[in-house]
Amino acid sequence: MNQGRLSDESLRELLARVHERLSQSGSIDAESRRLLGALMQDIGRALGEVPADSAVSGHVPRLEALAVRFEADHPSLAELLRQLTDALAKLGI
Repeated sequence: MNQGRLSDESLRELLARVHERLSQSGSIDAESRRLLGALMQDIGRALGEVPADSAVSGHVPRLEALAVRFEADHPSLAELLRQLTDALAKLGI
């Protein structure tokens, strides 16, 4: 990702890449898939309204935890989750 201010569009692109990677991987357990799907939906909703109090901020630690959980078996998904976490931090979320 570039060092400049991230746009909603670049964040949406990251979300789309996570969704794509998630749909391609059949070996992710159901609970992890459910948690990740719920987090992605929450972030997508937040992008639609750009919340002042940023309800998404509570999800960042969970994104980080999922990245660690996926590191061994799904390193590319883990990397995307870390990029998403960084993007949210750069946006102040």
